[in-house]
Amino acid sequence: MANGEWRMDGDRPISSYRDLDVWQDAMTLAESCYGFTKPFPREEMFGLSSQIRRAATSIAANIAEGHGRESTVSFVHFLRISQGSLKELETHLLLSGRVGLAEHDHVGVILKRCESVGRQLRALIRSLQRRVEIEKGSR
Repeated sequence: MANGEWRMDGDRPISSYRDLDVWQDAMTLAESCYGFTKPFPREEMFGLSSQIRRAATSIAANIAEGHGRESTVSFVHFLRISQGSLKELETHLLLSGRVGLAEHDHVGVILKRCESVGRQLRALIRSLQRRVEIEKGSR
């Protein structure tokens, strides 16, 4: 990381969390979840609807917060928190289908997006962990 900018395995420079594909996809996932919960009954506004929206927004927010931290180790920590929020979101989505708030097909579409974001998070964590190991070895 030089001048606040770093690269992932030689790719384009990353100077902001907004440059990260995983953050962009997490934002798209959150938008999808807002649309997904719109048809929920009014009495769910503070129930599953709110839980789904909060978990979805937490994924991208933790990626951004972690990127703003001073160390790669801290960034990895926040990416793991994002993974936890993703699993929480998946659970709420599955429950919404089981209790009849959403069609199983619609739940499946959102879950596919969750799987994609999960793969990206795992890949980024592995890449950053390798970087930390290389940095430790060069000291």
